[in-house]
Amino acid sequence: MSEENTRLGRDVYIALAAVGWADGKLDSDEADAIVRAALDEGLELADIAEIEEATKKPVDIGIVDQKLSKEDRLYVYGIAAWIAKMDGVVTEGESSALAKLAGALKIPDRPREIVMKIVEDIAASSGDNRPARYDLSALRRVIGERLKAAQAKRGES
Repeated sequence: MSEENTRLGRDVYIALAAVGWADGKLDSDEADAIVRAALDEGLELADIAEIEEATKKPVDIGIVDQKLSKEDRLYVYGIAAWIAKMDGVVTEGESSALAKLAGALKIPDRPREIVMKIVEDIAASSGDNRPARYDLSALRRVIGERLKAAQAKRGES
């Protein structure tokens, strides 16, 4: 994690678990992905334990920290989109949960579409959607790069 990125909190990963549960089940690969992302973020063991608990029984998205940067909010949405797509099908329940998360994160439709494309591109480049193979750091990096490019382009106008 680079220093310019804020640390994502426990609430973010619990919201990701809620997205994973949206189709009525949270597969072990999805649960592993959520816990791995939290571990990669460097969260405390007590927070990891709470996140693991959220992967064992359905939870609600709840409140997501509003102090997140725009890049972090897009990254969180990207992880959620990847989790929803992991089994190859995005159900109506998962689409609804993604929309609810996007609302909680205040992410408009167009940036959501862009993040979905980035998620797909990174999955395709790794050749494998499984948590051990999916490159979360690349997801964060590409989102940051695209956001900076968009901001620079707006500055030129």
